[in-house]
Amino acid sequence: MHSSLEQMTVWGLVSEASLLVQAVMLSLVLASLVSWYLIVQRSAVLRRSEREAKAFLQRFRGSAELAQLQRECAAEADQDAGVQQLFQAGYGEYLQLQREPGIAADAVIEGVERSLLVAIAEQEERLEKGLPLLATVGSVSPYVGLFGTVWGIMNSFIGLSQVQQATLSTVAPGIAEALIATAIGLFAAIPAVIAYNRFSARVAGLGARYYSFGNELQGRLQRRLHSSASRVAVAG
Repeated sequence: MHSSLEQMTVWGLVSEASLLVQAVMLSLVLASLVSWYLIVQRSAVLRRSEREAKAFLQRFRGSAELAQLQRECAAEADQDAGVQQLFQAGYGEYLQLQREPGIAADAVIEGVERSLLVAIAEQEERLEKGLPLLATVGSVSPYVGLFGTVWGIMNSFIGLSQVQQATLSTVAPGIAEALIATAIGLFAAIPAVIAYNRFSARVAGLGARYYSFGNELQGRLQRRLHSSASRVAVAG
């Protein structure tokens, strides 16, 4: 009786499972560990990016001199500062195009817009890093666990065909060890799916904020170009 109870513990069932079912369980545990690492790491990156976006927008709107703001940003050089990276890309392109003789204001703004779109795409790629793996773990893990379960139950019934009298005590261990694979698959999949949906929404929100900032920067530079053109026209 003691050995039967000991066998029916979770660890006893796992150790008594077939090699294929154990391999399925191990792969699911590894997938769960990887997904939890990504959940913690991506959560920290998104939290920093959201905090930086809010703080830099306040700095940008409160700064009368963009050249001074650019020098401060160059000194900080924070890779997770998405909006700051957009500002440096857009304003750096603006300064470079301004040095070209005889360039039209519209050409300058178009160049700034292209530079901002490239920078936004790079930031979105940075934020989405790891999300496809979370989606894969969330969608595939239940099926991998189900495969382990089906294989384990199949082995149990094959074993039953070799005994004279089938009882619950002979059926239960094999079915229980097979069902553990499904449980581990769900344990790996559920947090990954929740995290993927949550992170996707946060990435979309940050992307919308990046496009909004790009439009705001373009508008500010465009007003600056037009005011400069007006002063030149009055002086002429």
